[in-house]
Order: sequence, then structure tokens, then C-alpha cells
Amino acid sequence: MTTPYDVLIVRLEGKLGAAEHVRAKLERYYEGRVRLASLGLALPPEMRRLSTVVNWPALYVDALEERLDVEGFRLDGAADADDRLWEWWQANDLDEESQLAHLDALIYGRSFVTVGTAAEAGAPPVIRIESARSMAAEFDPTTRRITAALQLYNPDESTDPEDLGPARSAALYLPDRTVWLDRASGPGPWQVAAEDVHQLGRPLVEMLTNRARAGERGGASEMRDVIGLTDAACRSLTNLQGAQEFLAVPQRYVLGAKEEDFQDAHGNPIPAWEAYIGRFLMLTDNEAKAGQFPAADLRNFTEVMNLYAQLVASVTGLPPHYLGMATDNPASADAIRSSEARLIKRAERKQRAFGGAWERIMRLALLVEGQDVAGAAGMETVWRDAATPTVAARADAVTKLVATGILPVEAAWEQLGYSPQYRARLRAMTYTDPAVRYLAATQPATPAGEPAEGEEVA
Repeated sequence: MTTPYDVLIVRLEGKLGAAEHVRAKLERYYEGRVRLASLGLALPPEMRRLSTVVNWPALYVDALEERLDVEGFRLDGAADADDRLWEWWQANDLDEESQLAHLDALIYGRSFVTVGTAAEAGAPPVIRIESARSMAAEFDPTTRRITAALQLYNPDESTDPEDLGPARSAALYLPDRTVWLDRASGPGPWQVAAEDVHQLGRPLVEMLTNRARAGERGGASEMRDVIGLTDAACRSLTNLQGAQEFLAVPQRYVLGAKEEDFQDAHGNPIPAWEAYIGRFLMLTDNEAKAGQFPAADLRNFTEVMNLYAQLVASVTGLPPHYLGMATDNPASADAIRSSEARLIKRAERKQRAFGGAWERIMRLALLVEGQDVAGAAGMETVWRDAATPTVAARADAVTKLVATGILPVEAAWEQLGYSPQYRARLRAMTYTDPAVRYLAATQPATPAGEPAEGEEVA
């Protein structure tokens, strides 16, 4: 034993390596790199080049991820998103990085986010996205919170675990400290390189979980329902390719032909392509016969593919037009919105699950900065609307809510999807508007004891 953490490290390394082949398979499906040879099909070598992959797993995952956009965090009792938390979000490039966390969670069933102190004084806390392929965690069965986590990586090398040997660096996240470990090479003993003793009572890591269940908190891949249908579709497409190659064009045959029928006037053999085009139709033997077999009807393949696409739509909630199933008469706007109802509801469920994780992450960032998290207990993640209404329809609905007094103007800006920076700019522009200042100056003073317009009575 070279460190006091060796037993824990071995346990977490075993947990990470046990499911690596499953995660590698899921990644190949998402990347569209699963070939028929990997499915165990007996294909002639000549047909392997015809194998085709239909990437429905990536289509489904991307359709969900595209609807998961964080727009801010609202603290308990606040009417607008918190500017400080959003500055931290922007400083860590989480507009882009959060997409990676959502994508990995949908592909592998989980992804991780770590929090740490910035190297420079006064800088915001460091929030980083980590892949489930290089990180594993243990949980308290009572609180269901992370008690320890291990991240393995090789500095200055490819981050793809398939391209790496044994990891040479690691980070161990514990309730009272974060420990960085190194080893010279290979599966040698770990040595403690540095420690950050924060004494915060919890590891500075959180997990985004997809499809968690009461009995399985580790989550599951969103692609699991379409993998089998994808294999079947790939098989049908490969068979279609073979049929196109050998049976789609009518095949000709000749009976009773002589060798000289396939020679030119000088006795040289006619090239195969010229013979195929039709020169051999001029035969010297009157008894010789030429004919052709009928071409194969390939509609059965397209009907099977449509069936598989319908099954994918039924298990995922994807609208039929996402899968290329279109009718001669285009669907109306209401029909399109209705077909997206299940997909939108699934995206909203993901927002709820991932939103809780992001709130815990921002509370960790507050703890790292030494700030009180009592006021952040009711923090809420602000998501962009997962639906796809038109700009005109959204503006019309928000305008009616503002006109009736149900929604304040600044809340309407949020409903319209304006970013916090743009909302601040609109607020400043409104304040500097001469007409607004004139109305504020000419408005009669509020009598003592009466609430101002728009002010709530305690």
C-alpha cells in the first residue's frame, strides 16, 4: 500500500472497468460505427463493403439534447435569474460544455460535473464536465448522494479510453478533500501528488443521471430502445444493397451460343462490357436463344424499413417526419405540434432530472466560494421552452399575458427566450428612454400608507 486510499481506488477502478465494454458499445452506436461484422452476421467478404448503418440512436439522442438549454438559475424568492451564478456559468463556458454533459448522460446513462477552486484569487469557481467513461462514483444508500468518486486520465494524450493504456493520473473526490494521484507508468502504485483539504463535508462532484429508477440510481442509456431496431434496419439495408447489386437490373442469358459469337471480325475476344451491352445479340447459330430474367421488386425492403421506422417512432416519441416518413399532403402546423407532444414531454422530464443535478452543482460552487447556501435551498434551474412554437405564436401569447397583468414585462422577456445579458440591456434601454423618464417624473406621488402601482401589499 502506498497511499491510505488504495482500497477505495481499487474498488472504484474495478467499478469503472466492469462496464467499459458496455459504454464502448454505446459510443459506437451513437457514432454510427457499428458494422454488420460486429453483429455476428455471416457476410461474404465481397458484400462487407455494402453494409450500411442507419444511425437512429444518434437521431433520437440529438433530438432530445437539442431541447435541453439552461438559461439561468433563480434563487429562492427571486423574480429573475441570479446574475452571479450566470457569470460563473459563462466563465466556465458551460453554454457549450453543458451540452456535452447532457449528451453523455443520454448516451451512457450518466455524466459527471466537478467543482474546484480557481487558481487565481477572485476568479469564479472551476466547473468541469467529465465523461462517464473515465469516472466512477460510490453512493450512500440512505441519502443517495455521492460519497467518493475517482477520475482516471492520461495527461497530454487522447481522451478516448480505447486508445489509452493504464491511466497515469487520477483525481479522488472525498467528503473532506480532493486528492490528485500520479504513477510513473503502467499499473504501478499510486502516489499522492497534491491535496485540497476543503472540509466541506461532501465530495466536489455531482452526477447527471438519465432514466434513474428507485432500484437503479445509476441510470440507463436513452438509446437502449432503438439499438435492436437499428440492428434489424442495418441488416435490411445491407440486403437491399445486395439486391440492388445482383437483382435490381434484369439479367440476360444465352442458350446455344458459340465461342465465335463473342469474338470480333479479327478473332479477338469481345470485352465483357461490350458483350453485356448487346453485341452478343447477333448470334451466328439460328438455334441459339437469348433472353432475360425479370428484375426483382425492391418494394418489400422499403416496406420493411418503413415498419422499423414506425416502431422507432412508437418507442421514442419521435415525430414520423423526423424519420423520413412523409405524406403527399404536408401536415398542418397543429398536426406537427401534436406529433411532437411526446418528444416535448420527454424533454421536459429530462429538464427536471438534469435541473436538480445542476442546482446541486451550483450549491457546491457557492460552498467552494465560502458563501451561505441557505438561500439557495429553493434554487430553480431556468430552462428554455422545450416546445417549438413559432415566434409569432409565442409573442402573441406573451403579449396577452402582459396586457392582462398576469405577467410583468421583464418576465415576458424571459418567456420570449431572451438571454440574461440581453434582458439587462433591454432593462437599461428602457430606463434611458426619455418617454419612460417623463412618465415616471409626471406620475403623481403615492399617498402615504398606500402601495405603489405594481407593489404587493405585505
